[in-house]
Amino acid sequence: MSTKTAIVTGANSGMGLATTIELARQGYHVIMACRSEKRGQQALQEALRQSGSTAIELMLCDLGSLESIRHFAQSFRERYDTLDVLVNNAGVVLLKRQETSDGFEQAIGINHLGHFLLTLLLIEPLKSAKQGRIVNVSSGAYKAGKIHFEDPHLHKGYNPIKSYAQSKLANVLFTRVLARKLAETRITVNCLHPGAVGTSIGVDRNTGFGTRIMALVGKLPFFLSPEEGAQTAIYLATSPEVAGVTGRYFYQQKDQELKAHALDAADAERFWTWSEEQVGLRPEEKL
Repeated sequence: MSTKTAIVTGANSGMGLATTIELARQGYHVIMACRSEKRGQQALQEALRQSGSTAIELMLCDLGSLESIRHFAQSFRERYDTLDVLVNNAGVVLLKRQETSDGFEQAIGINHLGHFLLTLLLIEPLKSAKQGRIVNVSSGAYKAGKIHFEDPHLHKGYNPIKSYAQSKLANVLFTRVLARKLAETRITVNCLHPGAVGTSIGVDRNTGFGTRIMALVGKLPFFLSPEEGAQTAIYLATSPEVAGVTGRYFYQQKDQELKAHALDAADAERFWTWSEEQVGLRPEEKL
């Protein structure tokens, strides 16, 4: 039996690293898609050590750069014909408004638009798999989210919760429309809420804020470890129980009903079209 291949974004720490280690333990060849060479190499050594696998590699991908994403996808397709699992895990929460190199507000740029482009550029290798799976790490924060169509990049009235919640609702809408567009293929796409995971997600490393937050969450019993938080992503990526399930939202390995605003088909389609325009999707790349 040939080895299955998986890509995990944001694999250098937290849930991404935990997901990488567990997939490698289960026999997957795992590509860690990381932005930083230094942090990526450190995480790669940790993943190799903890998993006991030798089938893990690092490939650089900055989800905040459309150019970097295109380069990553092309490099992957040149080396691999098949992709069995794509775990779109990378995410940021930002205290103050910042922009990506393409001028996107960072939360929607990295958490949604970067993964949107990456996923669409990897559809062909996913189609080549026996049963390709796309797993989008969302959050229960989607419930507080709204797509601000009049100002999606939040030039006015920015706050971290508004920004993060919009990006996590974006993950859900993306999942639902993508599942519909791929309904005639063998690819499934699902999203999940990992729970309250004590990781350093997106906290600016240069402010010192991250250290204080990590000191706090490390002592609070209601925060899950990254390994616990990764369980639902691993379940959706590997379990035979969900082989035919698509377009759904999971929490604690169980299918959950979505709130009404996340089921608005017209909003979801409108947002998809906006996303295509933002990332400059070419006609031949559209589904």
